[in-house]
Amino acid sequence: MSQRLDYYKASPEAARKYVEFHQVLHDKPFLAEVSHLVTLRASQINGCAFCVDMHVKEAKIRGERELRLHHVVVWRESPLFSPRERAVLEWTEALTTLPPHGVPDEVFRRVREQLSEQELADLSFLIVEINGWNRLSVAFQAVPGSADKLYGLDKAGLA
Repeated sequence: MSQRLDYYKASPEAARKYVEFHQVLHDKPFLAEVSHLVTLRASQINGCAFCVDMHVKEAKIRGERELRLHHVVVWRESPLFSPRERAVLEWTEALTTLPPHGVPDEVFRRVREQLSEQELADLSFLIVEINGWNRLSVAFQAVPGSADKLYGLDKAGLA
């Protein structure tokens, strides 16, 4: 399989601004702690092979335990996640799948019990960001592992 289109080259200004948006979010300490869970879970839901591959490698480089990465898909049943991490994963799923009538009040309440207003707002922007990357990568068939060297992901040792 080859990539259908290089959207960075086709729309460089939009790509550059989207990367800036990414950087603003990833510079926030709270998001740095949970971003690997968010990006991996949203990418799993969206069926984005490129992003699942990338985010597993990023998490491993940052020292995430391998078993937790395997458990992200079954986080509700897994004992490996803290209440805050569960809230992050629940919000990620809610915003990624966005039910027809919006996010239920009980989901918002549970998440809000764990996160401050700023954390929740920042997390929501991160979820918007990863869902956008997922849609671009799925639409243009980005090839998993094709950017490993460029992004330093070859350091994960998961060729």
